[in-house]
Amino acid sequence: MHQPPAPGTIADLPFASMLESVAARTPAPGGGAVAHATGGLASALAQMVVNYSIGKKSLAEQQGELRAALERLHAARSEMLAMAEEDAAAYRSLNELLRLDATDPRRIADLPRAIERCVEIPRRGAEKALEMLRLFESLAPITNRMLRSDLGIAAVLGEATVRACVWNVRINALELDAGQRREIDERCGQMLAEAARRAAAVERACEAG
Repeated sequence: MHQPPAPGTIADLPFASMLESVAARTPAPGGGAVAHATGGLASALAQMVVNYSIGKKSLAEQQGELRAALERLHAARSEMLAMAEEDAAAYRSLNELLRLDATDPRRIADLPRAIERCVEIPRRGAEKALEMLRLFESLAPITNRMLRSDLGIAAVLGEATVRACVWNVRINALELDAGQRREIDERCGQMLAEAARRAAAVERACEAG
């Protein structure tokens, strides 16, 4: 039987150990951490595209824009990894509280905030992935065309991040009141529509060659 790796931050785990952690019969890391880790991969892949574009003579006029994009992508990658860790920790806390008796004072006091965090973190993740998709769209015409498939894949992963984060937002929002759920569901719909539109635009630009 496979054993989950020793506890540690997601960012510190070798990739194979991260996969073992996800596969293990433990509550976290799960879908939320995977969603944010996917966003980290999207930003890293786009960084590679930009790195291959910086210093290219045919893109001399775009160097300032490319260097600024590189900084933004590096920051996004760090934020996504941090949110993957946050999400896993938040779900562990929620799972622990849900195991307590419904009348337990700790559960009563801490559960509302724990649920809010399990909505808030993936919502931030979806918003960050949308920011990345907007950036990918602006990069499509000004980056090295030899890496257009990589930017296209980054866009696919970026959209997947939004969709995966929205799954977690919506499932955890079921525990909130009806008014909060309506507001959250409306925003989720907007994010999904924009993510699909932006990713498709990047893919079209990359396919244009």
